[in-house]
Amino acid sequence: MDDSRPIFVQIAERIADDILDGTLPEGTQVPSTTELSAFYRINPATVAKGMAELVAQDVLHKRRGIGMFVSTGARARLLEGRRAAFVDEFVAPLVHEARRLGIGADDLHHMLSEAAGRTGADGAPGQAAGGAR
Repeated sequence: MDDSRPIFVQIAERIADDILDGTLPEGTQVPSTTELSAFYRINPATVAKGMAELVAQDVLHKRRGIGMFVSTGARARLLEGRRAAFVDEFVAPLVHEARRLGIGADDLHHMLSEAAGRTGADGAPGQAAGGAR
């Protein structure tokens, strides 16, 4: 856990990450509040608050007497939210700085394509075809 952010937010993000990467497909049951609180050694109320955030986003839903399950369409909703956050956090500041430096859209596109070519399949910096690191 990261001390700089609320633990319930981190719990919600970890569950969301598991949904996004397919570890928790739509329709599957998520670990219980008790299981997660024991695993992370945190208060069950903290886990419940993180799960409540995902319920409010319609990512999880409760089946009375059974537990929490991944909602239909949850992955698409999470992707949409993460993409919007990506634009706000990374793309908009990048475009703003590019404008300040006099870099046009075509040049920026070219720079992004080159940078993507230098990135490996795992997203880590790698070696571009025919180039050095």
